[in-house]
Amino acid sequence: MTTLLIATQNRGKLKEIKKLLDGLSFNIVDLSQYPSIETVEESGDTFEDNASLKASGYARQAGVLTLADDSGLMVDALDGAPGVHSARYAGEGVSDVERTEKLLRALADVPQSQRGARFASVIATAQDDGKIINVSVGECKGQIACEPRGNAGFGYDPIFIPEDFTVTFAQMEATEKNRVSHRARALSKAAVFLRTLTAASRDV
Repeated sequence: MTTLLIATQNRGKLKEIKKLLDGLSFNIVDLSQYPSIETVEESGDTFEDNASLKASGYARQAGVLTLADDSGLMVDALDGAPGVHSARYAGEGVSDVERTEKLLRALADVPQSQRGARFASVIATAQDDGKIINVSVGECKGQIACEPRGNAGFGYDPIFIPEDFTVTFAQMEATEKNRVSHRARALSKAAVFLRTLTAASRDV
């Protein structure tokens, strides 16, 4: 069975991705299986840049098919911030709670009608030599809640209310979130591509 490295050490993200790729014929592992691997810096200007940098960099080091995502939250009232800096919005090494609190403080005087936002996700897949062979994009529009709600998910999930819902991502069951989330939409496209790889290997 072909190994597919998911370029993350975020357990919540790995669990979500594995569920979304369920049914594919891969041995799915994460970066914890490669303790000596060097961190690939997210130095790009866009989500696609960062996803591609990670997929390519980790694939070359591990020598296996690698999938990486870069995703972030773009808030209208903050001119698209935190954007590509979503994971480092409150500095390096801070918790999800601290990032969320900083964002809510920035929006403290913004009325609910002007708290529009969108999550974007880009999934890049690299073959074992680092060549990018697929890029998939997903987006989910919504708005920012006035306070955190719910205990599920990770990141900004407790304050993001997707369009046509009244609850946050963190208040949703995983199956419900995986129908509408930005990462689910990007991964569904990536899964179609990955399925062609397993089909090709069976035909050989």
